[in-house]
Amino acid sequence: MTKSGIVQKDRQILTLRGLNFWLYAVQAVIAPFLPLYFADKGYTSSQIGLLMMIGPFAASLVQPFWGYISDRFRTVKLLIGLLWIMTVVSGFALFHAHTYALTLVFVLSLYFFFQPSTPLLDSISSRSAARRGASYGSLRLFGSIGYTAISLSAGFLLARMGGISHLSTLFMAAWIVPLILLFFLRDEPSEGEGINLKAFKELILNKSFLWFLLLVFILSVPHRMNDVMLGLYMKDLGASDAMVGWAWALAAAAEIPAFALLGKYLHKVHEFALIGLVAFIYTLRWLMYYVSDDPWVLLLLQAGACITFAVFWLTCMHYVARTLPPQLIATGISLLSMVYLGLAGVSGGIIGGRLSDAFGGASMYLFAVIVSFIAGFLFLGTHMKRRRQERRL
Repeated sequence: MTKSGIVQKDRQILTLRGLNFWLYAVQAVIAPFLPLYFADKGYTSSQIGLLMMIGPFAASLVQPFWGYISDRFRTVKLLIGLLWIMTVVSGFALFHAHTYALTLVFVLSLYFFFQPSTPLLDSISSRSAARRGASYGSLRLFGSIGYTAISLSAGFLLARMGGISHLSTLFMAAWIVPLILLFFLRDEPSEGEGINLKAFKELILNKSFLWFLLLVFILSVPHRMNDVMLGLYMKDLGASDAMVGWAWALAAAAEIPAFALLGKYLHKVHEFALIGLVAFIYTLRWLMYYVSDDPWVLLLLQAGACITFAVFWLTCMHYVARTLPPQLIATGISLLSMVYLGLAGVSGGIIGGRLSDAFGGASMYLFAVIVSFIAGFLFLGTHMKRRRQERRL
């Protein structure tokens, strides 16, 4: 390999580390603090739940389209650039909306463009890492670092700027670096022929893959509900805006070791069995959320993300990359993200908002306990059934 080739490859990895850092830094501005911004404007829990989930749901419906376009034309860079520019425009409009109807329209637009960029960055990160003998997790961990850094500092920065009403300034500032870094990203086209409509049809009719997505949906609903409603629940229990930020910072920081280390060993595990075990750990985690009414305890429980979300997401990504041909990986990841971010997101947001309004915030976590236990049973049951079938062959 030439010296210039080594420099190019190192620059690609460095660029992807930076892009992962800043993409999730932007998410750290949106996920914990946008619900608080809406609450400051006087919206109810149900209204906020709808606002936070209608965008991801609508974006999920077109997310496979972006994955298909990426696989079809073998480009990620141009698509991400287009999506991010439109995200910035949508964010500017959102923070200047003065009615609930306009807020709904622009939050829909924001997620419509922002959400599809995550699986696209995941796909190029996975492909770039694999070609260099690295793991996807070694790049994705920089996303958790970015999320941690902004979550820790955002509450302090907002306080210095005058409160949650100045969230728009933080949001706009967070986009400066990633848009610059994007110029240094190189596309990594997949090997073999590009995807066509026949291959796409076969993918969406693949019963085994669809069953996997259904189980992911069931397990993801409680997690996505917590993503939307935890900040509001903690505020109801007396937490400050800074504490909400710290809770999400702790969750992201706890994920870093898992993303750094687990990718090296995933080839040795059975994905359905591991996710099933994770689902039962989720069950215990949500049970502790249910029995506690101390915001500091809820903050500390966010550390459970290291053995729930991090392991769950890495294992799902590994399953998609292992079972799908290279030319379908971006589309497969988009479908996975559609289920996790979109379908499970809107379900979790609506269910969480209605349970919180009707029965109090703790009721959300009782629901989460039940659903996570069911998901664990189904994942492990599917694993055992497949193992029996393999032994018969």
